[in-house]
Amino acid sequence: MGPLSREAWAQRLGAFRMSPSTFMAGAESEDLGRDLLSDLRNEKLSEPTKVSLLALSLEYPDKLWPDALAAEAAATFLLDTLLLLPPRPSALRRPLLLAATTTLLVGGALSPTSGASCRLLPLLLGLALGRDVGRGFGPTSEQRLLQATACECLRELESCKPGLLRGSLGLLRSLSGQAGPIQPLSMLLALVLRNTLVVQSRSGAGLQDLLVAGVFSPGGGSWDWTLAEEADDQLLPQTPSWPAAEKEPGLAGLEPSPEEARELRAAVAQLLDTSYLLTTVAQAQLLWLLGWALRGLRGQSPVIFKPQLARLLGTAQVTLLHSVLALKAAFGEALFTAQDEALLLRRLTLAAQHPALPSPTHLFYLHCLLSFPENSPLGLEGEEAAPLLLGHQLCRSLMPDLLNDPMAFLARLHLLCLLCAEDEEQEKGQVPSPRQYLLELLAGLRQRAALDGSPQDLATLCFQASYLVASCLAMQPSVVKPLIHGLSQLYRARPLLAPRFVDLLDRVGPELGRPLKEVLWQEVVTRPGKGEALCCHLQILEKVAEGGAHRATLNFLQAAAIHCTDWGRQQALLRVCQALLRTGGGDGLADLLQGLARQLEDPDGRDHARLYYSLLVHLAGPKLRVALGPSLATPALASSLVAENQGFVATLMVQETPPPIRLSVEPHRAKGPLPMLQLQVEVLDPAYSLELRFCVQGQLYAPLKAIHIPCLCPGRPAHPLYLPLQPRRPAPAQLHVQALYTTPTGLTCHAHLPPLTVNFANLFLPFPQIPKGSERDFFERLWDSCLPKGVESCVWCPLGPQGLEALVSHHLEPFVVVAQPPTSYHIAICLPPDSMLLLRLEAAQVDGVPVVLRTNDWDLLPLAGDYIRGLAAC
Repeated sequence: MGPLSREAWAQRLGAFRMSPSTFMAGAESEDLGRDLLSDLRNEKLSEPTKVSLLALSLEYPDKLWPDALAAEAAATFLLDTLLLLPPRPSALRRPLLLAATTTLLVGGALSPTSGASCRLLPLLLGLALGRDVGRGFGPTSEQRLLQATACECLRELESCKPGLLRGSLGLLRSLSGQAGPIQPLSMLLALVLRNTLVVQSRSGAGLQDLLVAGVFSPGGGSWDWTLAEEADDQLLPQTPSWPAAEKEPGLAGLEPSPEEARELRAAVAQLLDTSYLLTTVAQAQLLWLLGWALRGLRGQSPVIFKPQLARLLGTAQVTLLHSVLALKAAFGEALFTAQDEALLLRRLTLAAQHPALPSPTHLFYLHCLLSFPENSPLGLEGEEAAPLLLGHQLCRSLMPDLLNDPMAFLARLHLLCLLCAEDEEQEKGQVPSPRQYLLELLAGLRQRAALDGSPQDLATLCFQASYLVASCLAMQPSVVKPLIHGLSQLYRARPLLAPRFVDLLDRVGPELGRPLKEVLWQEVVTRPGKGEALCCHLQILEKVAEGGAHRATLNFLQAAAIHCTDWGRQQALLRVCQALLRTGGGDGLADLLQGLARQLEDPDGRDHARLYYSLLVHLAGPKLRVALGPSLATPALASSLVAENQGFVATLMVQETPPPIRLSVEPHRAKGPLPMLQLQVEVLDPAYSLELRFCVQGQLYAPLKAIHIPCLCPGRPAHPLYLPLQPRRPAPAQLHVQALYTTPTGLTCHAHLPPLTVNFANLFLPFPQIPKGSERDFFERLWDSCLPKGVESCVWCPLGPQGLEALVSHHLEPFVVVAQPPTSYHIAICLPPDSMLLLRLEAAQVDGVPVVLRTNDWDLLPLAGDYIRGLAAC
C-alpha cells in the first residue's frame, strides 16, 4: 500500500483512538506500525502530521510493537530517521528522541545486546552534556531544547533501570553552574545521585570516584547493566511521602571516605543552590530525592538543607510545604528545632482556617495537622495523637462547626477527638472544655438528623461523626455513654435510619457495639410499630438479637406477625428467627415458629418457618449453625442454554487444573488454646482470590475453616499460613486439600493438592501457665489424677549420640514442667479435647532412657509409645 494522505491518516488514527483493542483485532492492525514508520520519511506529509504519528507511538508503543524484536526494529528506524533529518530547524527531532526511548523501554528491548540501545544512550548523553554528536542535529537555536529533551529521556531510562547512569554521574555533575536548561539537568542529576547511593549501599561498595568528572567518549559510555538489572523495581517512589520516609532505614551501609563525603556534599549543595529556579513541583521532587539520599548516610549532616528551610518555611505553595514535612519526617530534630516545629504548627493552623482558600487546600492543611511528624512523639509507634505543641488555645479556631463543609467538619472533628483523648481529666476553667464542646456538637448534629425530612447527607455525616468519635475515644466512658444515649434517642425519633445503625454496628468495636446493641434492643421491644417502622425494627432486631431469645423478643415477634401481611415483612420476621437460631435459639422459639408456620399468609414464609422449626428440634447448637451457614459445595455455574458455545461454557465452569501452589507442614511451637498447623506455601503459578478448603475423613476432627488469600505470585515471598485444628479425638490424620482460585485470565478453577499429614506431635499443647514454685506439686497432682481410670506404662527411648538434654530441648522443651538437667525431666502434654500425656524421664543411660508415662486416655498408649521410640530418629 502506498503512502497515505493527511486525511487518510486522520481517519485511521481516529478509528484507532476510538478503540485501540478493536482496531488491533482487525485486518489493518499488522500494517499500522509499519505504515507509521515509513510515512515518517514521506516528504508529502507535513511535519505536524508526522508529529501526530509520533504522538501515537508515544501513547501506544505496546500495541504498535508488542515484542522486543519489533520494538528493537522500530527504535532503529526512528534513530535512522533522526539522523536523516536536514540541518535546518525541525519539530521532529525531540519527538523522535522521545519515541525511540519509549519504544525501547516499553518493548523490553533496552539491553547491552541491543544495537538501538547502544546507539541511543551515547546520543542522549552527548546531547545532555551539550557536546557535538555529529551532523543532522539542527542549528544552535535548537540545541537547548534538544538538551532538555535528552535529559528527560535519560531520567526516564534511569527511573526504569536504576544505576544505569552511575558511571556518568561525574560528567552530569560537571554541568552544574554551566549554561543550559537548569531544571532538566538538576532533576536528572538528583535522580542519578540518589540511585547511585542506593545501589552502592546495597552492593557494599564505596562511591569510587564516581562524583569526579570523566572524559566523554562519543562512541561509548560506562553503562552498568548488571546493577541496573539487580536494582530494578526496588527503589522508593520519587514523590514526597513522610510515612515512607519514617519506615525506610536509609543508607547506613554506605561509608564514604572524607574526600567522597566532601564531593557528595558539594554536589548536593550545588543542586540546592539552584533549586529556587525550578518550578514548585520540581523543587519538591528535588528536595525529596536529595533528602532521602542523605538520610542515614554517615558523615553527611542534614544541616545542608538549613538555607533552604529559611526560604521554604514561609512558602505559600502547598507542594513545597509538603516536601518540607517530608524532610521533617526524614530528619526530625537533627534538622528542625523546637522553634521550627512550633512555627510550622502555627502556620498550618492559621492556613487551615483561612477563608479564601479552596476546600481541597483546607483539607490538606488539616491532614498535615493530623499526621504531623513530631520531633519527639510521646505515644507508641503508629498511635494517633495530636502534636504536643498544638494546644487548646491554638486549636480554638479550628473547632468543628455544623456550618462547615462535611469533609472539613470530619477532619476538624478528628482533631478535636485527638485533643480530647489527651485531656482525659478536663481542665477546670475551660469554658467550655473540649469534651463538653464535642458532646454538644454531636447532640446538635443528631437533633438535625432526627428532623423529619432532613437530607440524607446530614444523616450520613451524623453517623460518620459517631463512628469517628467511637474510634478515637472508645476507652473514655464519659464520651461513650452520652454517645450511646444520643444514638438511642435518634433511633427513637427516626427508625427509618435503621440501615445506617446496622452499618455502624458492623464497623465499631465492642466498646460501643455491645452497649449500643442493648439500648437498641430495648428501644425495639418496648416500642412496637407498624408499617415502615416495623420493617426497621425487624432489621435492627436481626442485628442485635442474641442467644437465649429473651421473652420480650419473642413477644415482640409474636405481636409483629399480625402486621406482617406482605412477603417482604414476613421475610424480615423470619430473618430475625434465623438470627435467633444461629445464636442459640432458646425457650419459646419453637412455639413461635410453629405459630408462624400456621399463621403466615405467604406459602414461602410458612415453608421457611416449618424448616426452621425442624432444624431447631432435631439439631444441636453446632450442627444447627452449620446447617444455617453458607453451603461449602461449589455451585454449578454452567448452563445448558449455552452448551453450543464452548468458549462461553469454559468461562462459566469451574475447571479442574493442576495445583498452582505446593503446601508443606512446618515445625511450629505449640501455644494457644488449639493446636495450630503451620503451612509453608510454594507458589507455582499466579492465583487470585485463593480459597483453601481442608477436609478430614471420618469424625476425628471438627470441620476445618477455609483459608483465604487475596493474591499469590511466583517470585514473591508468601507468608506462612496457620490452620487451627479442633480434634474430637487426639489422633493423627490426613488432611485432604482443595484449592479454588481465579487465574489471571479470569477463569475460576479448582485443584486437588496432595494430602497433608497431621502427626501426633502436631496436636501437643502445653498446660496453662503454672505459678512459679508450684511446678512439682502441679505435676504430681496431674500424675495421681490419671489413675485408676487411665493407664501407666514404661517405654524405652533410644537416645543416640545427642544425649537426653539435647533430645528434650529439641522435641519437648515447651512441655517441661520440672527439670533437673541433664538426668531428670517431668513433662506434661495437653491433647485436645480433654486428654493428657505425662512423662517421667529419669536415670538416663548411654544408649537410652526409660520413660514412665501416664495418660487418662487408653487410646493414646500406642500413639505415645510409637512417638517416644521414634524421637531419636527425628
